[in-house]
Amino acid sequence: QAPSSLALDTSRDPGAATASLALIPADAGDGAVSSVLLRQDEQLEVLERLDFVVRNVVELRKEVEELRNSLQHLAVEIVGEVRTHLEETQRMTRRKKLPFCRDRSDSTGSSSIYFTASSGNANTDDGESEGGYSTANAESDYDRESEQESDDGEDDVSCDTVKTVRRDSLELAPEDESPLLLDSTLEEGLGQLLEQADRLHNGDEQDKREGFQLLLNNKLAYAGQQEFLWRLARAHSDMWELTEDADERRSYAIGGKEELELALQKWDQSAECHQWFAILYGQMSEYESIPKRIQAGYIFKEHIDKAIALKPQDPQLYYLLGRWCYQVAHLGWLEKRTVSALFEVPPTATVQDALQNFLRVEELSPGFSKAGRVYIAKCYRDLGDTSAAVLWMDLASELPGNTKEDAESERELEEMRSEWEE
Repeated sequence: QAPSSLALDTSRDPGAATASLALIPADAGDGAVSSVLLRQDEQLEVLERLDFVVRNVVELRKEVEELRNSLQHLAVEIVGEVRTHLEETQRMTRRKKLPFCRDRSDSTGSSSIYFTASSGNANTDDGESEGGYSTANAESDYDRESEQESDDGEDDVSCDTVKTVRRDSLELAPEDESPLLLDSTLEEGLGQLLEQADRLHNGDEQDKREGFQLLLNNKLAYAGQQEFLWRLARAHSDMWELTEDADERRSYAIGGKEELELALQKWDQSAECHQWFAILYGQMSEYESIPKRIQAGYIFKEHIDKAIALKPQDPQLYYLLGRWCYQVAHLGWLEKRTVSALFEVPPTATVQDALQNFLRVEELSPGFSKAGRVYIAKCYRDLGDTSAAVLWMDLASELPGNTKEDAESERELEEMRSEWEE
């Protein structure tokens, strides 16, 4: 009697009931004898391998689920961190009714969109609205009494203080709305000091360091003057540019930002104060987490827009806005997801927006900076206009490189040329 086509064999292993696979030819009759393809030990090996595959698939599924849960928890933590920071800032703003932000002598304490940008070459002669993002490391020497009245926990006061505190909430006396009056001797000295500070700012590295120290040395005499304060903040930004250490850079940025928190409460109509506040806030956030850098981006854009409204013919401001637009247009996947999770209205900008701002710079001041022309070339490249990109690359090559950013721009030019040659 022939065995059935599916035979059960337990003679070798009584504890195992293994089905033997058999193949019956298609043209065979009902009485055809099956031929066994695999021996029992081979069948066991196949089953063991199948079991191994199943176990690995199950483990992989568990790992995917754990990864998904981890990402969800991360998003919740990011949202919670930012909301907590904003709530603390708002509570601090409601508590604080002093006319001045306190100046800390510990501004050299230790500490990234993005949204920060280096400067172009400033071609103006009056020293206003010149490029460069820098931070400050200087000790604040004025308004010591307000420092004693402030809380120790205010070391990380956000720019939201400047955003939310309005002129009518400061309860300032009318005389506080204008700079302190100087006698004729001090006024003449201030004019000479500002002229020298502008000259040093436009000089080499040693000049910038000398200018920073010069302004610090005269802070006690001129701390109540708008033109002095924004230049002091600018000198902090210069020091940020010249410093390599991350903690020192952050302390310079914080110091300069604090100088302008005071200035903006008194002189909200100063384009230079808004410009350098935006720059320093961006520099300060460079080494922060993604949520803090995103928040800094909103503040940067707000103050640059205010500065443009106050001084619409300043090419440096359009350069800064172009940098912001270009960076927003090139946000990475993680940054975009973080923005969507944290803000109902995320920042939006396109490469075309960036291009229009950079072209506006050239319209106001042709050859304003090497970096600006390189950005125009990059915008045209991203938009697929190769001929225009090559034209602006050639125009950028004609300009000398005077800053670190110019040197970086020259490297980008070389990379773009090598890509097209390939």
